[in-house]
Amino acid sequence: MTARYCSLAQQSAPVFAPGLTAERLSALISGRQMWVNGTVLHYYFFDGDGDDSVIAVPGTGESRRVSWVGPKEQQDVVRECFQEWRDLGIGLHFVEVGDRSEAELRIGFQLGDGSWSTVGKDALRVGRGERTMNFGWDLTAPGERGTALHEIGHALGMLHEHQNPFAGIHWDDEAVYADLAGPPNFWSRDRTFFNILRKLDPDEVNGSVWDPQSIMEYPFSDGLILEPEQYRAGLNPPGTLSPADKEFVLRWYPPTEALQPPELQPFRSAPLRLAPGEQADFTIEPPETREYSVGTFGDSDTVVVVFEERDGEPRFLSGQDDGGTPHNAAIKVRLVKGRRYFVRVRLHSTWGSGDTAVMCW
Repeated sequence: MTARYCSLAQQSAPVFAPGLTAERLSALISGRQMWVNGTVLHYYFFDGDGDDSVIAVPGTGESRRVSWVGPKEQQDVVRECFQEWRDLGIGLHFVEVGDRSEAELRIGFQLGDGSWSTVGKDALRVGRGERTMNFGWDLTAPGERGTALHEIGHALGMLHEHQNPFAGIHWDDEAVYADLAGPPNFWSRDRTFFNILRKLDPDEVNGSVWDPQSIMEYPFSDGLILEPEQYRAGLNPPGTLSPADKEFVLRWYPPTEALQPPELQPFRSAPLRLAPGEQADFTIEPPETREYSVGTFGDSDTVVVVFEERDGEPRFLSGQDDGGTPHNAAIKVRLVKGRRYFVRVRLHSTWGSGDTAVMCW
């Protein structure tokens, strides 16, 4: 019996400026969908009568509405899985909110629409009234808890493990296409290629070795994998977080210290002195209410994100990834006197001789 599979939306590969060194390109590809550490991800379950999709009824010329609202029992599975990821001690936090406008992650339960999620900070590109994650079948059924762990893994920036170029998987391509074209998935050849047969860039994957036990690995029935030989009879990951899953997420999101970050004073640059992949955090307590610019300087690729402290936790305001362009990351944002803000800067790579610095002005 073929399993029901997570289906990521098909997207074009990112385009970077020509002439980038291999080191810069590798850093940009590996970090482009990852959150800055210390982010609080707010999640919301759709709950309104108008939260639905209009779908065509095959063969009738009619349409019907299918709700995104899920039962409490399935929502509870998702809540438990968010907590399981958090219990690893990672530097991200998850908070459920009742207002979709405050949520970076918005979750629906539309039956028949498959289970899927945006990957990492791609969620920020989705309209506030739209889903960033969906569960298309019953999560309370035996063995389906792993689906929730898997989709949250995508939301953290993880990709499908069987597409790891280091896996050495030799598929029977036509058998895979035929298997996925039938029930319960009914996938097109393009969808099957994008989610199964396509190899990821080596810099995109979760590790330099294939992890067949990963929560991001699909199960496969016999006859689809030709090599490695031990998986010709099928591949059946346990549906739990593997040691490599935990290592990956803790490497990107290490535990955060409770220390108060230094304050970023207007018009005073702060040298960063970061190694690739490292992050620096600052606070801003604006002396007046106005529009400020926050940005970096130097020959470097960075991500800059500004959060506002509300009710004791940081809320995302704005961010920019300079994406390998010749320009530095810079944000214009209105800051209010009497409130506190956080600036987080993650360094992708440097290529010049000078220091990278951040400033608010």
